[in-house]
Amino acid sequence: MIKAMRTAATGMIGQQMNVDNIANNLANVNTTGFKKSKVEFQDILYQNFRRAGSASAVGSSVPTGLSIGYGAKAVATVRDYSEGDLQLTGNPLDLAISGEGFFQIQHPDGSNAYTRDGAFKLSAEGQIVNSDGYFLVPEISVPDDTVAITVGQDGIVQVLQFGSDEPSDVGQIELARFINPAGLSALGRNLLSQTSASGDPMTDIPTQSGLGQLDQGSLEMSNVKVVDEMVNMIVAQRAYEMNSKAIQTADDMAGVANNLKR
Repeated sequence: MIKAMRTAATGMIGQQMNVDNIANNLANVNTTGFKKSKVEFQDILYQNFRRAGSASAVGSSVPTGLSIGYGAKAVATVRDYSEGDLQLTGNPLDLAISGEGFFQIQHPDGSNAYTRDGAFKLSAEGQIVNSDGYFLVPEISVPDDTVAITVGQDGIVQVLQFGSDEPSDVGQIELARFINPAGLSALGRNLLSQTSASGDPMTDIPTQSGLGQLDQGSLEMSNVKVVDEMVNMIVAQRAYEMNSKAIQTADDMAGVANNLKR
C-alpha cells in the first residue's frame, strides 16, 4: 500500500508541475514573441518480480514478465518555436521576424541575449534599444534630425533627414539562429541565452542563410492558443484527481488490513 501511495504522489507532483507550466503559458498569452512550452515526462524505475524470458518450471521460458513501476517524473520543458500571429502596429520601430531567427540584444553583463520580441525604441542618444533599454546588436544610431525610419526586409535601416530628399543608410540589422533553439535558456524579460545544448549562434543578415525576413510596423504575438491550454489544464486536473484517488484507495485498503481480527 505504501508503494502505491509513493507512486501516486509522483503523479501528483508531476501534474502540479504541468499545471504550473500551463499557467505560465496562459499568463504570457499577450507577451510579444513569447513561445509556449510543454512538460515532458518519463516513467521511473521498475521492480521486477519475474523477468520476461526467464526459465519456467517445465523447462521453457515465460512469455511475459511481472514488474511494477514507481511512477513518473518530469524531465524537460520543451519550448515550441512555431511562429505566432503578426499584429500590425504602424510603429516604424516595431519589427517582426517572418521565418527563423532571433534579434540580438546586448545584455547588461556584456554578453549577447536573443529574442523574438521586436518592439524597439529610440534612446535619448538615438540608439535603437528594446523596452528595457538594452542595445540592439549590432548597435545602430539614428541622427537627431531624422523625420522617417525605414527598415527593409533584409534588415537595412534607412533614415530620411530633415531637408533631405534621399534616405541614407545608418545600419544593418543581423539575426541569429541556432541548430537547437530548444536548448536556449530563458532569462526572463523576453530574452534567451545560449547554452552548450543550443550550440553557437550563426549570424547573418535577414533572408540569408535560412533566416527569415523582417516586417516593419508589425509585432509577432505569443503562439499560445488559449483553447489548447485550457484543454491541457483540464486533462492535468483530472490526472491529479485520479492520483489523489489512488492514494485514498491505498489508504483505505491499508486500513482494512490493519483492522483484520482473528
